[in-house]
Amino acid sequence: MIRQNSTARRGRGRPSKLTDVLRAIPDKELQGLIRRLRISVDEAKRIDAPSQVARALVGLSELKDPSLLPGPTRELLYRIAEEGGLLRVESLPAALEPLAARGLVFARGGEGGIELILPSAFLLELSTWEGEHPRGLRALIAQASPEVKAGIASHYLGRAVAPPYSIALEEAWDQLSCPDQLAAGVESLAPMERNLLQAIEQVGGEVDTEELLELEREPLRLRGASGATPSRRGVGFALERRGYLIPVHPNRHLIPTEVARLVGAKRERERAKMRGEIRSSVLEEDHAPRRARFSEDPSPLVMAMALSVRDPSVEVKPTVGTPRSLLNRFSTRFGRDLECVSLLAALSRATGVWDPAVVNVSGPPGSLTFAELGLMLFEAWKRGGAWDEARPDAEVLRAPRESREASCVGVIQEIVLDALSELGEGSWVPWDALAGYVRSDARSPGVARLLERWAVRQGAPTPTPISVARRIVFESLFYLGVVDLGDVEDAEGGGATVRLTARGRAYIQGEVPVTRTVPASFLDNHALRFGSETRVGHVVSVAPFVEIGRAQGHLDVVLTQQSLSRALSAGFGMDVITERLRTITALPDPIERLLHQASAVLGRAEFVACQGFLWVDDAELCEMLRTRRQTTDLFVEPSPPGGLLIAPGVDLEKLAGRCRALGIEVVVQGNVYRTRSTAPPRRSSATLRAATEPKSRRSTTTMKAVKKRASTAPPSSDVHGRESGVRRAEREPESERQGLGLRRQGRDRS
Repeated sequence: MIRQNSTARRGRGRPSKLTDVLRAIPDKELQGLIRRLRISVDEAKRIDAPSQVARALVGLSELKDPSLLPGPTRELLYRIAEEGGLLRVESLPAALEPLAARGLVFARGGEGGIELILPSAFLLELSTWEGEHPRGLRALIAQASPEVKAGIASHYLGRAVAPPYSIALEEAWDQLSCPDQLAAGVESLAPMERNLLQAIEQVGGEVDTEELLELEREPLRLRGASGATPSRRGVGFALERRGYLIPVHPNRHLIPTEVARLVGAKRERERAKMRGEIRSSVLEEDHAPRRARFSEDPSPLVMAMALSVRDPSVEVKPTVGTPRSLLNRFSTRFGRDLECVSLLAALSRATGVWDPAVVNVSGPPGSLTFAELGLMLFEAWKRGGAWDEARPDAEVLRAPRESREASCVGVIQEIVLDALSELGEGSWVPWDALAGYVRSDARSPGVARLLERWAVRQGAPTPTPISVARRIVFESLFYLGVVDLGDVEDAEGGGATVRLTARGRAYIQGEVPVTRTVPASFLDNHALRFGSETRVGHVVSVAPFVEIGRAQGHLDVVLTQQSLSRALSAGFGMDVITERLRTITALPDPIERLLHQASAVLGRAEFVACQGFLWVDDAELCEMLRTRRQTTDLFVEPSPPGGLLIAPGVDLEKLAGRCRALGIEVVVQGNVYRTRSTAPPRRSSATLRAATEPKSRRSTTTMKAVKKRASTAPPSSDVHGRESGVRRAEREPESERQGLGLRRQGRDRS
């Protein structure tokens, strides 16, 4: 699978232009995309509708910040980008739906399956992710300033360009991403431009602005707030417009790795001489060690950790380093060094092996086999985005986000692998010979200078090229299964030896190691051993119902009654478990019986919700509560002997009141529960304020309300029940008051 995609990237794998893709899709699909994204298309503009849609798509926030996408969808986007914008899969992954709905990825049928297309405009908009080479051509162009992007695009288009520059850069990317056209472009450089590239590559492929001006012998020096300003008319600017020398903020200039390999090939004669000296020293005498440590295939340990992180209790955040407690647990559990576990964990995360979507076998990494997994990890290590030997803690994600600048460790990796490639399998070479090859390389002084500057910017200890090379050989390459080590105890004294393995030579050549095809099989009644052709997705799919066994040389998992019970309690059906196991290998009779016993149903139990249980010792009282009209709706029918199940929604107040009406008291925690009395009616707010507020603070409105109620209140009486004369007079009618007055006048006359 990896070799197929790598070949496709060199040939048909070249990404397509966004406008061409939009013009090729059916008109109905294009109109649906316009409606979903609410894109405004103006018919009066000179550009057609696909061009207007393309300008709107490159501004989507998901391209600038892929963390807005779901985790499986984000990993699928990175896998397509790593394959150059064209990934062949057997079936459509489930994680493709958000990308297709937003118009980021398009699918088309191919000869060997389905092709997922990421247009080059989107490819150049993506920010650098964990597993990408930070000094690659795509990463450097993506982080470049708008002025640099405009200069590169206008050079290859032959005219001035306007934003968005990612669409204008598609023509440039078509030529820069093709190895043949890139090599032809480097060959066609003027002598001054070629000499400047060789001078920069010889010092490590990176210079600052002052050094660039010195190398191109520019007499005019302009200085700004951030230092010297590069000339816009010199040789460096000509290389910048071609994309062969990319400026990095604030005042650094880098040669992309793809260009550096072509430029460095000119000094192949010098390197061949050094490799010949190492080879002659190896063949002259026997350097076989007294004690040796043989490397192993990292795939079983990687898959064992991938099965372990499927545990719901394990939490690994995507943007921070792997928890140290988890690495220590893996180191103790599998009996490996902490550095080995840390390296493989970082590479697994960078390649998506720990992602939940790895169970999908339609695309990588779930579609890879055990034999292909090691090559994918080696390529991720070479890219350098996840593991950097120049750091004290080599895992890049463990550093703060602002301190994740990549070092020039890739140059040292290339020097070491170049030396090892000349050694035949089975030949031991002294470490001193490899260290001498690193020292004698013309790039070593420049690399040492770059490492010192990088350490100052990062606030880290300054490493040397030899210390980084030693860490690469004795840690990274050994844990990846590339080299064997001999007499490691004498490494500091220079007595250690190194041997390139057959697996390592295949990795360096970009090929899958040739191994004996061993199918997956059950070793006994419980243990399942995965074979070299077992797919990664199928292995991870059995994680919920197996226990991890041996992870050295081969990966064994154990199928037990307890693991099956846990899977059944977690909601996995026995048909799902059986289907996943049969996808890997045929099931023997003992496993069939084990699955049949685990799936046996002894009976059924019905779940009924209830509020609680009322314990009643007296059977007659229990029957009375169950049958009387006042309480029959409070309980679940039928209830077990010895009491009654309280129906849902019945509170304790209601239960105690109904039972007390029948003469039965309810005891709660040893005390008889008494129902609460009815609360008194609430008083009006005005009366409450008038009664509680001080007289001096009562407002005019409150006093008026009190006086009004006093005037409308019923007449007051004295202590004997007699009303006052004034109040009584107010209540009497006018006619009665007139008659009473005439009688009083008559008595006065008499």
